[in-house]
This record gives sequence, C-alpha cells and structure tokens, in this order.
Amino acid sequence: MVALTARLQHESINTDEFLVKRGLKRLNIDPCNVPMRWVIDFCAQSLRDMIIGLGGKTDGFLMRSGFAISVSSEVMAIMAVFTSLRDLRERIGRIVVAYDRQGKPVTTKDLEVDGAMTAWLVRASNPNLLQTIEGQPVMVHAGPFANIAVGQSSIVADQMALKLSDYHVTESGFGADIGFEKFWNIKCRVSGLKPNCAVIVATVRALKMHGGGPKVVPGKPLDATYTEPNPSLVDRGIANLVAHIKTVKKSGMNPVVCINHFHTDSAEEIDIVRRAAEDAGARAAVSKHWLLGGEGALDLADAVIDACDEPGDFKLLYEDSLPIRSRIDKIAKEVYGADGVSYTPEAKAKAEAIEADASMQGFATCMVKTHLSLSHDPAIKGRPSGWTLPIRDILVYNGAAFIVPVAGDIKLMPGTSSDPAFRRIDVDVNSGRVTGLF
Repeated sequence: MVALTARLQHESINTDEFLVKRGLKRLNIDPCNVPMRWVIDFCAQSLRDMIIGLGGKTDGFLMRSGFAISVSSEVMAIMAVFTSLRDLRERIGRIVVAYDRQGKPVTTKDLEVDGAMTAWLVRASNPNLLQTIEGQPVMVHAGPFANIAVGQSSIVADQMALKLSDYHVTESGFGADIGFEKFWNIKCRVSGLKPNCAVIVATVRALKMHGGGPKVVPGKPLDATYTEPNPSLVDRGIANLVAHIKTVKKSGMNPVVCINHFHTDSAEEIDIVRRAAEDAGARAAVSKHWLLGGEGALDLADAVIDACDEPGDFKLLYEDSLPIRSRIDKIAKEVYGADGVSYTPEAKAKAEAIEADASMQGFATCMVKTHLSLSHDPAIKGRPSGWTLPIRDILVYNGAAFIVPVAGDIKLMPGTSSDPAFRRIDVDVNSGRVTGLF
C-alpha cells in the first residue's frame, strides 16, 4: 500500500517525461478501484473505512482507504499455502493491489515491490520451532482465524513435520464448518496431502450453549448453567456436534471426537457426548490434558492411532472446474446446512465476472463466515435449518489463488468491545508488577 499510494501521488503531480527519467511508466491507477487494504494486528473499527492523504501535495494522495487485520490479508494467505521459496516469490508478484482506469489489474510486480516483499518474508517463510512444557516439538507458522482467512498452519510446516515424525497433528481454526472445510478443500488441494483422520474437539460447555444456554460474554463470569450439571441442555446441543461429524465423514476421513473434560462436567453429561459421537460414526475419547498434561490425553492418542490405522476414502467436496456460485451453493448446503444462497447485486456481478475468466478456474474458494454459528448469524446456535446464506461481496486474491466470498455482516477488521480488557490492566508502581492480564 505504501508503494501504491506513493505511485498515485507521484503520477498525479509529475509529467510522463519526469517519470520516464526515473525509469517509470504511468500506470494510470484508478484511486476509486483499490481493493487492497492496509493491515495491522489490532482491533480498530474506526480504521475499517477512512480517508487518507489529507494535507498538501507532499502529504500523499487523497483517497478512500481502510485497514484489515493482518491474518485476513493476502500475504498471510500466501504464507499458509506456498510450497517453496520460488512459489512464494511467484505468488507475491501476482498480488493485485488496484485496477487502472481501463479496469486492468495493477499488481505488486507492476509496482516493482514484489522483490522487496519477498525479501522481507525470507526469514518469515521458515516455520517457528517451539516446544510444549513437556518437551514436544511444535511448528508454529502462518495465521489462524478461519472465519476471515484460510485458518491453517502452513503447508511448509506440515511438509517439514512429516519428515521428522511418525504422527503429525496439524490445526485448523474454529469448527469443521470453516476451519476443517478449508483444510479439506483448500490446503489438501494445494498440498496434495491426504490426512488419515480428523479430530473434532468438543466441550460440554459449548454443547450447552448450542442447546440454548445463556449467552457467554468474554471477560464476564460464566452463568452457573455452564458449571453445574444439566444433561438435558447438553442433549439439546448435540445436533451441533453431529453436524461437524457428518462434515468430516463427507470428506472420507475418519473422525475422532476429543471430549475436552472440565472438572465441572458430570459423568452423565460426558456419557451423552460419547454416545452421540459414537452413534454418529465417530470414535470418542475423554481428554484431561488440562489437568494431567500428556498423560491425560493417552486415551485420545490411542483413538487417533486407531483411526489412522483404519482405511479412509479421502475426496474433495468439489472439482476445480465447478463454477464459483455452484461451489458456494455446495458448501452452504452440504457443510453449513443452508437451503440456498443469495447475492447482493455487487457480489452477483463479481461472481459472473469470475465465472467468465478462465484464468480463475483453478482458484480455491475461501469462505468468510462467522465462527459462532453454522449459519451466517452468530446469534443462531445449534443446527440451524430453513435459512439462506447471504453473500454480500466476493474478493479475489490473485497471488494466493483464492476466491473469497464474504457472508453476512462479518468484518475483516475486528472492533473493540464496550468493556475492553485494557480497563483492568495496570502496574503496581512500587513493585513494577503488572496486574489484570489474567
């Protein structure tokens, strides 16, 4: 964005002759057609939509712009799916930052910033090696947030880990409707890897919420409903878990349900979850790793090994040749449980343009949807039915080779709540001890 706005500024105040002397050609960028956003790792709703370049001619180019959170950026998407340094370099050069006045794309290569961007990412392209408190190696690489991004650990990290271990566990952000769906249909498609099983993590508390329990507000004490036995509420929320199991089974992978045990969970509640998982065709194991560390997850490990030893029949949900609207419809109906899909006029026009462009046929589909519901509405819990998925916009990440449909009102830049955590953070001036972080 710095290179783009600088180019806009210099082209607006200088002649062609001036630009040629500096080895530049006029790109004729349309300042009203700049899809790329600035990015920052911060919750700042006031930066979602803004005017930049206020001041004189040396203060930048006056235009409408905005920020998104960094994990939603195309650069982060590329970091999750690149397979080599050469692939990274090529993808970075294909990023579309704007369009010219004739509607043709302007890329990072056109701005001659692609080399510098890749150079900045050379160190970042290497997975970070960490360890658990018990000494197990962990690769941490690429961004989470499967509601607004691909939500996967990087392909490069997986490739490395698979050479170093007998069993490799990789994470997808949020639930099987978004994190797993993208693992299944984006990451596996790009990497060519075929996993042996998929672990769905479930808690009694979450199932109570999906069964109609009180709203959970971050930073506020849990309602007693979630800390006292209530088997009927768990039973009503089971439909949500079953939906996720069915999604995993649709891929041909063997599902394992990890029941993440809290000390407040009753034996009856745990038994309801276990029986429901097994009735839906999944293995189930209670895990007490929060209390006992690795020793508390031995039953889960055994269940995963058994699932990996059982033959699977992995298959993608859709072929590369399927048009974008047909893909969205398939994901909405077969994964989310929607009756159908609706489009704003802008989203429909973009979908039609994408379907007419043969160069985008092989692009993956990276849905943007709330993680708080199987639907687009975060307030609807359980297993929603009788609803339509509204697509309000479709973004194109040319470098990542992603088509990004945006469902509902979800934003690419989170906002600050009315009761932010910083209100409780302070420093004891006598000891220097920070308080209020936990």
